[in-house]
Amino acid sequence: MYNTLQNRTMNLIRTTESICPVCYRLIDATVYEENGAVYIEKSCAEHGTFKDLCWSDYQLYQRFEARDIEEAGSRVTTETGIKEECPFDCGLCPQHESATVLGIIDVTMRCNLSCPTCFAQSGGDEKDPAIEELKAIVDNFAENTNAAGLQFSGGEPTLRDDLPELIAYARTKFEHVEVDTNGLKMAESAGYCKAIESAGTSVVYLQFDGVTEAPYEKLRGRKLLEVKKKAIENHRKAGPKPAIVLVPTIVKGVNDDQIGAIIKFAIENSDIIRGVNFQPVSFCGRTPYNGNERITVSDVISKIEEQTGFLHKDDFFPPSLISMMLAALGKSEVGCHFSCGAYSYLVIGKDGKVEPITKYVDVERLAAAYQRNRKVPPFTALRSIHPSFLKELFIQFIKSHDYWDLSDLHFNLLFIGSMHFMDPYNFDCARVRKCAIHYGLPDGRIVPFCSYNNIHRNGKNPNHTHRINAQTSPND
Repeated sequence: MYNTLQNRTMNLIRTTESICPVCYRLIDATVYEENGAVYIEKSCAEHGTFKDLCWSDYQLYQRFEARDIEEAGSRVTTETGIKEECPFDCGLCPQHESATVLGIIDVTMRCNLSCPTCFAQSGGDEKDPAIEELKAIVDNFAENTNAAGLQFSGGEPTLRDDLPELIAYARTKFEHVEVDTNGLKMAESAGYCKAIESAGTSVVYLQFDGVTEAPYEKLRGRKLLEVKKKAIENHRKAGPKPAIVLVPTIVKGVNDDQIGAIIKFAIENSDIIRGVNFQPVSFCGRTPYNGNERITVSDVISKIEEQTGFLHKDDFFPPSLISMMLAALGKSEVGCHFSCGAYSYLVIGKDGKVEPITKYVDVERLAAAYQRNRKVPPFTALRSIHPSFLKELFIQFIKSHDYWDLSDLHFNLLFIGSMHFMDPYNFDCARVRKCAIHYGLPDGRIVPFCSYNNIHRNGKNPNHTHRINAQTSPND
């Protein structure tokens, strides 16, 4: 136990480093438990003290920490010569602890929407990178990482006429290629859906904020629900095995009451929708800070439990457990911090019955075996999976270590996850150093997601790295 400057009693979890959300200088920070929730607090000598919520459920936070495969995805580096301090010397610097799992490439900063909520602050008339420049970034990921896949993002990637060519090129280097989109162009043209599908798109990450128009009007500035439905319908006919993951930005008081309904929508369209990846709002880019709208991974999990009735807190796991699948493919394990996100799967039976994967698979036993051997022996898999139509698919993948067998397994499951990307208010350097989702830049650097969007994207690096020791603001 310890007392802060405000004389409150709290449980210290750990000390870390953060950035001042005003001047972006590096400052000390404390992560602690208070009244059953997890907070981060930091003080800048010039701009005062900042406190923000990290997880609303400390017990769930502890459970995730206990389930985490901490050593997963550890990055080995022989680099030396750190020029600055984390998080300003990203590229990746020798301090970075986790290998790349997913590489992201912004192919444009243009957009056909001007969403009030946009961490990338997309829009404007910035010139697109040349296609050869983007292919060089693909090559850099292929040659210098063991990433499981690539994602084309932006801006709105579908505004590039040569996106199918980029997808096809990426597929010569990676088995898994994603496209991140708002779906407007997909809704306009079934032919376009076929074009990106035939080019080799593995899955479309479709912005999808709710099942009524209200969230779109608030977060995107216009009604879009019918556009999203049309995009899904057009892509459903795009090829023999099209796939979509719904990506809702969740804002407290805006659409957190629709989390269960979004999952039910995904279940109803599970012939094409392969998952839902909820993203709690990140207050960076064009998204103004509002503490009353803060929602965390544990809030999302609680809302899922409340609003579905069939998916519970104990059915969710830290991202590192996905390593059991990726490592079987010879790809980088998921090394991100346990508090960055959560995942589970739903099994949709041939009779239409929906149950969490924990009803069929002893995930804890698989994880324990994986930690011991860095693989899941087939015998352990046999003992850990209950008799069902899933068993044959899972065992086949464990035996073959083949991407397409993993794909077949996923097409019989519905991924339900949440990933909370940081903003300047909850920024935690310990989490940044374990980031496993990385942007590739034209200058050859590979940069962690949260440091890129908070610091490097908009040039928020201070004139020089200036460390300010945590202290009380004169105004406190």
